[in-house]
Amino acid sequence: MTTEKQMRFEVGDAGEVSAILLWPADAGCLLVLAHGAGAGMRHSFMEEMAEELAGAKVATLRFNFPYMEQRRKVPDRAPVPTEAVLAAVRAAAEAAPELPLFAGGKSYGGRMTSQAVADTSRTADASLAKVRGVVFFGFPLHPPGQPSTKRAEHLARVKLPMLFLQGTRDKLADLSLLRPICAKLGSRATLHIIETADHSFHVLKSSGKTDAEVMREMARTVGDWTDKIIRQESE
Repeated sequence: MTTEKQMRFEVGDAGEVSAILLWPADAGCLLVLAHGAGAGMRHSFMEEMAEELAGAKVATLRFNFPYMEQRRKVPDRAPVPTEAVLAAVRAAAEAAPELPLFAGGKSYGGRMTSQAVADTSRTADASLAKVRGVVFFGFPLHPPGQPSTKRAEHLARVKLPMLFLQGTRDKLADLSLLRPICAKLGSRATLHIIETADHSFHVLKSSGKTDAEVMREMARTVGDWTDKIIRQESE
């Protein structure tokens, strides 16, 4: 049985935002799941991924960034997005103190999460210190058609395990640039490639998979990865 709970929490001066806690009865951990830049926590990808993760024994806390909550199209400038991630992590830790905590998100949401974790001025925060790893559902390494690695520079300051779920047709992440970045991060980085997937994780028929199967594959990958980290820390 999976329980869904509607929540709200404060993000500093930016005001309150909505959140949804999806908690399967057999949950082994809780993932704070941030949305992409162009769609909120109720976007089909977010809802489907949360359901698939529940099936993989991963509870999720989805939330809206303040700009999305206020129905604005343009994301806020720093530090509002990272403050929102931090507030979401605190809310998750309070809602399920017994569950190991992870954080991440789709595209922009994942990048904002890693920036929050990389910010050394916040590492002393008790709730943030409970985060055991970061999950990227399509790390947005660069704008379409503008290959660059600047957006990944802060990853060197993330001292946690990181899971990158990336498609081979993702125009926001040239794999020839992302692979070396992950290699340089060493054992902290795990790169899981989805053949023919684009930035939204839609795949071509030639892949032999459906979009639904890809969502399930990613959820299981997250479940296995988080379980491995939890087991390693308990040994």
